Amino acid sequence: MKQKFLRTVLAGAVVLGMLATTVQAAETIRLSTYVNQSDIRYEGFKKFAELSKQKSNGDLNVQIFPSATLHGWSEGVDAVQGGVSDISWIPADKRLECYRVTSLYPAAISLENQIELDAEYAELIRDEASKVGLVPLINSNYSYDQEWWFEEPIDNLDNLDGKLVRSIGPLVSNMIESWGGKPVFVAPKEVFQSAERGVVDGINMGVATYSSWKLWNVMPYMVNANLFYGNIMYMMNKDKFDSLSESNQSALMEAAKEAEIWLKPRYEDWVDQRVGNAVMKGNGAAVTVSQESRHAMIKKTQATWNTVVDNACGQPLAENIRALLAKHAN
Repeated sequence: MKQKFLRTVLAGAVVLGMLATTVQAAETIRLSTYVNQSDIRYEGFKKFAELSKQKSNGDLNVQIFPSATLHGWSEGVDAVQGGVSDISWIPADKRLECYRVTSLYPAAISLENQIELDAEYAELIRDEASKVGLVPLINSNYSYDQEWWFEEPIDNLDNLDGKLVRSIGPLVSNMIESWGGKPVFVAPKEVFQSAERGVVDGINMGVATYSSWKLWNVMPYMVNANLFYGNIMYMMNKDKFDSLSESNQSALMEAAKEAEIWLKPRYEDWVDQRVGNAVMKGNGAAVTVSQESRHAMIKKTQATWNTVVDNACGQPLAENIRALLAKHAN
């Protein structure tokens, strides 16, 4: 009887030990994003989390924190380095000199092979990211919907006549200034109040974010210009990534790519629907810059911006990035 009791106790201890091992094996990864839950890109992050769990056989548990709840717009690098989040969007941070001036670049590009374009760009800046403890993971391409918005119709985008326009980074500020405007930095969550109170006269922003924050009510006139290659990349803490097994590292990378492929058509359809709904139901208007004007504005910006890129990236890397964008030119 005593031996039977001991065997039962030991068997129970083994089961508990196995359960404890299983619990310990599940790695929680916190993903921070500025998009909110009504944004289709939030569904993309949910897909990434689902795929990560599947591909790692339950080892990886990605938790999503939307609406910039973990940190502000400009704090992505500090948040990831300091452990506030494990994966975050990375803005135009001065510690990433080349990424800062090329993640938003004046170019007329085709999005037909966008996934491949983004992957090649990520590889080009991987070494720079590694030096500050980051690993490029998710490409969040917003070339498709990065546009301009105003309270009232304007005749020419390249003649802003002193207007205060919200900028998202150094390139956009350069453009606004060259068009006679004044750039103003405003974080996404603060744009509605800034526009409503007249802090800015115009906004540079993606349609997806713009719609999610319901900004049609305050800036209803859109200028569709297609002037950029844009990729706000989500990067992971390198120490955290390196601590994972090789199989789980591969699971994360594969999940990221498959989530990008899954999201691309849904993202573009979602953007199109919101532009259409806003114009038809929201008393808005959308005008498109002509191809001739578009290429002229891009060429003018490139003439000065390429010097900035050369200085930040070094000549060889700068040329590689320009060659990549030229390969995907439209």
